[in-house]
Amino acid sequence: MLKTRIITAVVLLAVLLPVLFFNYFPAFALVVTLFVGAAVWEGARLFGLSESKARVAGFVGGMLFVALMYSAKPGAVNALFGVAALLWIIRYAPTLGMGLPPLGGAANWSLAITFTFALFAAFFAIVGLYLHSPLYLLSVMVLVWIADIGAYFSGKAFGKRKLAPSISPGKSWEGAIGGAIAVLALAALSVVLADSAAPWLQDTFAYKLHARFGWGLTLLILAVIVMFSVIGDLFESQLKRRAGIKDSSNLLPGHGGVLDRVDALIPVLPMAALVTSWL
Repeated sequence: MLKTRIITAVVLLAVLLPVLFFNYFPAFALVVTLFVGAAVWEGARLFGLSESKARVAGFVGGMLFVALMYSAKPGAVNALFGVAALLWIIRYAPTLGMGLPPLGGAANWSLAITFTFALFAAFFAIVGLYLHSPLYLLSVMVLVWIADIGAYFSGKAFGKRKLAPSISPGKSWEGAIGGAIAVLALAALSVVLADSAAPWLQDTFAYKLHARFGWGLTLLILAVIVMFSVIGDLFESQLKRRAGIKDSSNLLPGHGGVLDRVDALIPVLPMAALVTSWL
């Protein structure tokens, strides 16, 4: 399993890093569209569609994303980010305590439609942050990865109190707090280094936040981002548990599916893009 995970990760990096940094937007847009289609396909399966219907949903989702990507106005996109952020606050986060509706009912399909909307918002945010700069996009994604890594090691070392035992028994409050501390510490370090030893860090999300809002609000925004990365992770785990499956798909051998890799990013990216529009 570890060997498979490593091989898949190396292949993904070999494809994605050149696409990201060669600054050729059509190639980047193609890769993002493929990921959108795969994510919609996986999501459709999690919400109970048959395999054939889920594939149609994935194809239609990818084509719709392309059409909107080349036609949407900036104001409309920012509104999309705002609505997506609101959905996570009032619609998805509460399900972690209240539970999901049964598969097949009207409430399930309503949730499926709004979740597809949230997926689109996340991938639109990827495009918007990339157009700011590839480094800026990575600086947002790295925050989520650091939170995940920090939570893993903190949970292993100190985890005692379960965060959501009925959804993801392996996660603990100590892990989540450790992940947040890791993000805040490394973000603060990057801001300090950007003004001295590493000026290239000035084109990062944390640095731009600090330059605009100062330390207090910057650390608060980063803490909120970590919190919603955890919510995104738990929400997808809840969908998988309801559907009775371990991974959203086997599309990425050793890693599961696309949603398994981006679950924590789905709520974070639109929020980061919305904040960026205010900078």
